[in-house]
Amino acid sequence: MIPELDDKDLLEGLAKNDSAAIKEIYTKNFGIIQSFIINNSGTQDDARDIFQEAMITLYEKANDKDFVLTSQIRTYLYSIARNLWLKKLYKQNRYVSAEVTGLEETIAVEDDLELHEQKNEEYNIMMNALNSLGEPCKTLLEEFYLNNKDMTALTEMFGYTNSDNAKNQKYKCLVRLKKLFFANYHNIKE
Repeated sequence: MIPELDDKDLLEGLAKNDSAAIKEIYTKNFGIIQSFIINNSGTQDDARDIFQEAMITLYEKANDKDFVLTSQIRTYLYSIARNLWLKKLYKQNRYVSAEVTGLEETIAVEDDLELHEQKNEEYNIMMNALNSLGEPCKTLLEEFYLNNKDMTALTEMFGYTNSDNAKNQKYKCLVRLKKLFFANYHNIKE
């Protein structure tokens, strides 16, 4: 097993175009940036583009002999990507914020990153709970909440006698999902 490189080694590896360092930076950081962009009106392609731009910026900084990294690579990349994405949204008139122009106080990137990591953790717990829910509950909840199917469509899809039965079953499934979610959520928080 190859040991993980620390940020100093990763930055030096990036400056030398070391594929192992580049891969590790990508593996450790792309997910959080992708999540931020998708949760803020972006697509997977947008996330890839912004991440590449952030990596290019980091690469240029890594090759600057005067550059001193004063935070973690994760925080630095996230900050670059976040600013690039907000500027892109601003240019497309999809996002108007003082954060882009820098006229008002903004949340510290560290706090924002922690919030995103917490949201990602909660999302993973929810997906694990949903996957362990079993059928027909899993599909019923996915169809209702993710695919926006109404009770009439669910009644036909699952063969319930009427919409009230579908609604009752959805409620029971949701209660089971909440129990699974919070059991896992509390286990992680302890």
